[in-house]
Amino acid sequence: MTAYIEEHKDHYGVEPICAVLPIAPSTYYDARSRPPSARALRDTMLRPEIRRVHTENFGVYGAEKVWRQLGREGIAVARCTVERLMRGLGLRGAIRGKTRRTTSPDEAAPRPADLVERDFSADRPNQLWVADLTYVATWSGFVYASFVIDAYSRFIVGWQTSRSLRTDLALDALEMAIWCRRDRLDGLVHHSDRGSQTGLNRWSQHRPVRPTIGVRSVLRLGSSSRGSCAACC
Repeated sequence: MTAYIEEHKDHYGVEPICAVLPIAPSTYYDARSRPPSARALRDTMLRPEIRRVHTENFGVYGAEKVWRQLGREGIAVARCTVERLMRGLGLRGAIRGKTRRTTSPDEAAPRPADLVERDFSADRPNQLWVADLTYVATWSGFVYASFVIDAYSRFIVGWQTSRSLRTDLALDALEMAIWCRRDRLDGLVHHSDRGSQTGLNRWSQHRPVRPTIGVRSVLRLGSSSRGSCAACC
């Protein structure tokens, strides 16, 4: 805030800017004349130390290892502080292991129109559902999770987990959502990205979904277009 006023005060004046923000001009003058806080002073001292440790270890240390190395050197600092300062400095550790992809779109395939046009707001429940896939690392391996969220309430109306990234994973989550809201689906749009699941790739955005038929029946009746998975109910 203070930096913004300093940058524009010569053009607009302090009082007009403060009136728009809105804050009292005295707040700006107090902040400008106030000495740096103890936290700001400590952050200034810690930033070069964090950058040094990160650089000396070839840029592979994350917040955990940087924090432990600072402790070994006698620099007492909280782990969360190291995380915050590393994030501000744009530093991060190396990520080991195989990366997992839950979406593998075919860029050459035709894409149905985006029914929501990137507007994910909703005025009522069951107006727009958005769906996605993610994965969670566990001690026994990766678990994939599919979920459907009502854009109006941010409520998860359907979900499913699996050890494999299969088509039924996304379909089961959608069937659960349709079953839970089966009596209130007029005008619903279901939207997701273009996934690698073949059943969803065959799902037309414009194919109506009738809860009495079921999702898999609709997929068998649907067109062969590929793209964002959305359906008008």
